[in-house]
Amino acid sequence: MQENEKAPAKINLCLNVVGKREDGYHDMEMVMTPIDLADRLSFSLEDEGISIDSNSSSMPLNEKNIVYKTAQLVKNTYNVKSGVSIYVEKVIPIAAGLGGGSADAAATLRALNRLWGLDRSLEELADLGEKIGADVPFCVYGQTAFVTGKGENVKPIAPFPPCWVIVVKPPKGISSWTVFKDLKVKDLPYYPIEKMVHSINNGEYKESVACAGNALEGQAKKQNPSIEVIKNKMLTFGADTALMSGTGPTVFGLTKSYSKAKRMMNGLKGFCKEVYLIRNL
Repeated sequence: MQENEKAPAKINLCLNVVGKREDGYHDMEMVMTPIDLADRLSFSLEDEGISIDSNSSSMPLNEKNIVYKTAQLVKNTYNVKSGVSIYVEKVIPIAAGLGGGSADAAATLRALNRLWGLDRSLEELADLGEKIGADVPFCVYGQTAFVTGKGENVKPIAPFPPCWVIVVKPPKGISSWTVFKDLKVKDLPYYPIEKMVHSINNGEYKESVACAGNALEGQAKKQNPSIEVIKNKMLTFGADTALMSGTGPTVFGLTKSYSKAKRMMNGLKGFCKEVYLIRNL
């Protein structure tokens, strides 16, 4: 018996940091949407145990792997006796701010829910996913959403209007914790996120992108100045907006025009190896 599951990456169309919590995390306000850049996972029923294999040499294939941790959590939570072997076909760049690990964890929750016949709701799977990582609840739902708290409060909204997304991952990655380490919340910019939610719900593309912004960009740029260079190139090539996703370093640009999207992709390929031209979902 086998289950296959797609794990789409996400981008942050808007990200505000509104305060620091007592548990060390930060309270955020985010609008997130899935994009058509996805890992693919397959799950085969076994008598016992958990095993993982992958086409990626840069991820651990043991209990340190987020997919392994998720499978173990599901097994323990619901007292599952069966085992599973999992194959992860990695496409989403690692440590990129695109939620690749969280997407894989969410895909694991959805697939094992079916494979092991658990019959749990998406809400319950999202609650469980919060124990794995802050972006996992959003990835469980896998649709455009207004997200608050550290990521656990997910309110699905209308799909983001269809457009082309150019995704560029600079060679040097960024660890999330380093972006938050010396953050002074009161000094950060604040973007009109409620206006963006209203515009998306009304299907207004131009009004939505006018509200786009990422309050963590300034902090991330100190570590990786190529973020600013890529953003400026995208805007020069005609992107309607360009910003960093999550804690970076990946930058994305949005446009309704395929010819502009192609021009952006071709112009950026000489600058970075990892350039993707895709659609939003």
